[in-house]
Amino acid sequence: MNAFTGLDLTVLLLYLAGVTIWGAWLGRGQSGGTDYFLGNRDLPWAAVLLSVVATETSTLTFLSVPGVSYAGTLAFLQLALGYLVGRAAAAALLLPQYFRGELTTAYGLLQERFGLATRRFASAVFMATRLLADSVRLALTAIPLSLITGWSLPLSIGVVGALTLVYTYVGGIKAVVWVDALQMGLYLLGALAAVAMLQALVPGGWAGVLTSAGQAGKLLVLDFSPDPAITYTFWAGLLGGAFLSMATHGTDQLIVQRLLACRDLRSGQKALVGSGVAVILQFALFLMLGVGLWTFYGGREFESTDTVFPLFIIEQLPPGVTGLVIAAVYAAAMSSLSSSINSLASTTAYDFWAPRAGAERDEARILRAGRSFSLLWATLLVGAAVLFSRLSREAAAVEVALGIASVVYGGLLGAFALGTLSGRADSRSVTVGMALGIGAVTVIWRVLPGVAFPWYVLIGSLVTYGSGHLLGGRGGTRATEGQAA
Repeated sequence: MNAFTGLDLTVLLLYLAGVTIWGAWLGRGQSGGTDYFLGNRDLPWAAVLLSVVATETSTLTFLSVPGVSYAGTLAFLQLALGYLVGRAAAAALLLPQYFRGELTTAYGLLQERFGLATRRFASAVFMATRLLADSVRLALTAIPLSLITGWSLPLSIGVVGALTLVYTYVGGIKAVVWVDALQMGLYLLGALAAVAMLQALVPGGWAGVLTSAGQAGKLLVLDFSPDPAITYTFWAGLLGGAFLSMATHGTDQLIVQRLLACRDLRSGQKALVGSGVAVILQFALFLMLGVGLWTFYGGREFESTDTVFPLFIIEQLPPGVTGLVIAAVYAAAMSSLSSSINSLASTTAYDFWAPRAGAERDEARILRAGRSFSLLWATLLVGAAVLFSRLSREAAAVEVALGIASVVYGGLLGAFALGTLSGRADSRSVTVGMALGIGAVTVIWRVLPGVAFPWYVLIGSLVTYGSGHLLGGRGGTRATEGQAA
């Protein structure tokens, strides 16, 4: 077993210090909320594409997705196929509406149709979802740091949260996007380092891995079973994955905020659809890494599949490379956490605080408030992650996080569908529809375990849209200026 050496620690500390200082430096010269939250709407689409991928990747892909294929097959990849379809649909149907005006959050679109109350309700749903799902990501991040240092998980979570807050608080979305782009390159380099190490450690290299895994049936990608209880099937991936991706990348402020920071609609569409292609390749890499680990360990059972890759990093990688890969773990973690902090602060500032404070057009006040809200949300995310770290779990963390998000995303997607497709829906019916859609999926989640999570968003969207349309008036109207304010 290799120890975490002084060289490894030096590599890790240099990365953490460097990325924090650079991110803070990127935020120099900001003068208002549009700078802080939208990068003055002047960020290049390629950087936004990398930021979108890095944001959704987090440690769940880096550490937990290899564990999924370690315990199963490559069938998880079917979700990524649906993700590409869903992004293409969001790029064609939702992005043009976001770029019609000067929207500051995704939920401003709902305000235009249904009024401020609906905007706030949808924003509150987003906040609760991000807090729960991203606390899972942050808790998982602390595993390798705890293994290396012997620190408790709460202390490890606090360290990651504090370092990320520094550059997010100072640098805003510009720092988040550019640091994300760097961090994506680093964690992919870390994954490739592990792939190269497995080539050297497994008898026969990757050819041996493919032979062993093929004989064991672990290279299965497509499963055409119609059983809704099976989590990863072609139908669940194509339909469920598409609806999930439409919701996460078309209605979630975490992603929409980045797209709104692009220079124009065409740039936002290229960033969104391109991220779908990148994610397919990325999932394939990390799933194959899990298959390689299964061959290396001979199918050995672990207390949690989330610990398989961290243990390999600590025990098998040479000095210096271990530090690099651990730095990659933090790159993935910090990119997701910084995005959550900034997007949660933006919705709090624009959807709740600014209308009440009469500061919708006061850029300087929004900047000051945004930084205060960044501090608040960082504290809440760290606290929730500490609570999650104390709960035992059997499922992989990536599945826990996706399951939490899928419970509510159908309500959000259904609300946007009502706003764009239904002539009957009004403020009351869309709010009731969202509540019914989220409630229906919650009941399915807790009472009907025979329905796997990839179907949740599709079900929630249909319930929300159907009930909101039926309960609406015969002439659902666009919000007036008085309603919107």
